[in-house]
Formats: sequence, C-alpha cells, structure tokens
Amino acid sequence: MLALLRRNRDLRLLFGAQVVSFLGDWFADVALLGLVLDLTHSDVAAAGILVAGFFPSFLVTPLTGAAADRFDRRRLVVVISSLQVVAALTFLLIGAGTVWIAFAGRALVAMLAAFIVPATSAAVPNLVEPEDLATANALLGGVWGAMVAIGAAVGGAFAAVFGRDASFVADAVTFVVAALLVARIRRPMSAARAPGEASARMRPIADLHEGLAYARSRRDVLFLMLSKGGFGLASGVVALLAVLATDTFHGGDGSIGLLLAARGLGALLGPILARRFTAGGVPGILTACGFGGFLYGAGYVFVSASPTLAFACAFVLVAHLAAGAQWTLSTIGLQIAVPDSLRGRIFATDFAFVTLTTSVSYLVAGSLSSAMGPRPVLAGFSTIAVTWALVYLSVTRSVRAGAGTVAAS
Repeated sequence: MLALLRRNRDLRLLFGAQVVSFLGDWFADVALLGLVLDLTHSDVAAAGILVAGFFPSFLVTPLTGAAADRFDRRRLVVVISSLQVVAALTFLLIGAGTVWIAFAGRALVAMLAAFIVPATSAAVPNLVEPEDLATANALLGGVWGAMVAIGAAVGGAFAAVFGRDASFVADAVTFVVAALLVARIRRPMSAARAPGEASARMRPIADLHEGLAYARSRRDVLFLMLSKGGFGLASGVVALLAVLATDTFHGGDGSIGLLLAARGLGALLGPILARRFTAGGVPGILTACGFGGFLYGAGYVFVSASPTLAFACAFVLVAHLAAGAQWTLSTIGLQIAVPDSLRGRIFATDFAFVTLTTSVSYLVAGSLSSAMGPRPVLAGFSTIAVTWALVYLSVTRSVRAGAGTVAAS
C-alpha cells in the first residue's frame, strides 16, 4: 500500500487532501457535539447535528452527480473545498442564543461535501492502474477511519485544552490545505469525453434519471448501490455514541472521542481487510457486503449490553471494521461495473441513498433515546442491521451466482 503511494504522485496528493480534510472534520464534530449537548442537554439535538451532516447531501443529489460527470473533477473539488472554508468558520458564531447556527453550518459543510464525494470516488480509476484499484480504495477508505480514530481522540483532547473555537478554526484551515493539494494533481480525474459529451450542458434532473436508468438495467449495480443504503437503515446507533458516553458512562468530550476513535479504528482496518474479497469480482463483493452488514449489527448488539466504556469501545471497533469493509467493497464494485461517463451520477445516487436512510435512522434513534435511554435503542437498531443483512444475502443470491449483468425487472 505504501509502495503505491510512493510511486503514484497524484494518488498521494488526493490521499493527503483527504487526510487533512477528514482530520479537520472530526476536530470540529467532536467539539460541535459537545457544545450542542452543553447548550441544549438534548439527545435529539445531538442526533440532529449528525443528521445535519447527512440529510442535506440528499437534497443536492441532482446537482452533485451531474457536476461530477460534466465538469472537470479536479477544478470542482478545489472550488468546493474553498467554499467549505467559509462554511466551517460559521461555527465560531454559535452561542446560547444561536444554537441554530450549529445545524445550519453543519448542513452547509455537508451540502458542499456532497459534491466532493462522487467526484473523487469517480476519479480514482483514472488516477491508478486497474491492478491497483483495490489497494487505492483500501488506502482512501482507510483515511476516513484513521481520521475518525485520530481526529476524534485528539480532537476531544484538543478541544479540552485549547477550546472549541480553536477546533473550528483548525477545521477551516484543513479545507485550505486540501484545496491546494488537489490543485496539484496532474493526471486527468475524468476520462476523455466524446465531442458531444464534453460540450453538453449540465441537466440535473435528466442527468440523474440517466444514471438511475442505468442502475435499473444492471442488477449487479443496483445491488451494490443498495448495500450502503441498507447499512444506513441501522446507522442510528452511531448517533447514540455521544449519548452513551455522556449519559450512560458519565464521561465528557474525552469519552465521546474514545468511542468515535474506536469507530474510526474499525473503519481504518475494514478497508484494508476488504482487499481480500475482491478477487471474486462483483459476486464475491456482494457476498462480503452481506456478511459485513451482519457482523456490523452483531457488534452493536454487544455494545448495547456493554457494562463499561472499554467494552463498548471494543465492540464498536468490531462493528465498524465490518462496516468499513462493506463500504469500500461496494465502492470498488461500482468502479468496476460503471463507465466513467456515468460514474459520478451513480456515486451521487449511491451517496444520496445512504444519507437519506442514515438521516432518518439518526432522527428516530435520537427521539427514541430521549424517551427510553440509549441501550434499548441500540439493541433495536442492531437487530435491524442483522435482519437487513440476511435479507440482502437472500435477494442477491442469483447475482452472486453469476447473473450479474441481467437486467433488473
């Protein structure tokens, strides 16, 4: 993996940009969660911050996918990263009478990030050789997990020592660095287009419909897209980690950081593990996605019953190791199966589906936790994850048997 980074300058720059950007995000998110809990004392408000980091992405889906396929992806990422600097600085205005800024600012950062995710995911096959695709995705998928682990753990300590405002400023600075790194990428992040395609103007709704029509015509692509969205149905468990740390284990920002760090460590190791399951192509990837979802749910069953913070951290790590592998494998599958001219729209739709299901899951989990406490809600949502995984393995059986390109009915 390190050898690939050493010999591929452009992947190294993209990797570096994601490292600093995700690091800043988690510095800000730990501080933001702690600040909102202090100001509101509300489980629903804490879940709302997480929803603000997801649901707005769904609303801009028609724009994000079309932009990733119609515009130069490198320039698009640079411009959007620059705008995120301004969005991140709005967190400095949050106070007792302006809690709404926390939700609005987090939503704005998320809406902008929704342009970056499909653009970078679609670009990876253009920056590496085909034989390096799994390794590149393991590296980039692991970045998110590593930065959750490092950013969440260090971010909690940083906020405690230097204050939450310092964390918000650090987040803004990382977007500047990310923009500068991506600007230096030399290899085209989009494949060459035919003359008619290159000059076509962006048509958000029509472009989105074209991507959806392609997914409906390919059962393998459709099931790969459903993998992340199904995972999102039970992701409300993540919204309760801060509540579990503060209310159940009576900790502060440091305890929140430890649980998020365990989540990140699992998400770091999962993509590395995922490389072992790519040899079988899309059928093997679909099988691994199903079993990954099952292990994710089973891990959170044990989190719900953990007697101490240490036990909870251990099982959160296991759950997100499986989730990280599932996420990375479904991404690799889509990069293999979808042509570059449609890849941005497919990834935008994929991302939109998981943000929608995740947002609903977060809101429901936060509301139920306010009435029942986090433990029974964790148990319920982890059961949803296990059930979804079993259903997924059942409905994908024919494609996993090799009928991957049969049109969906």
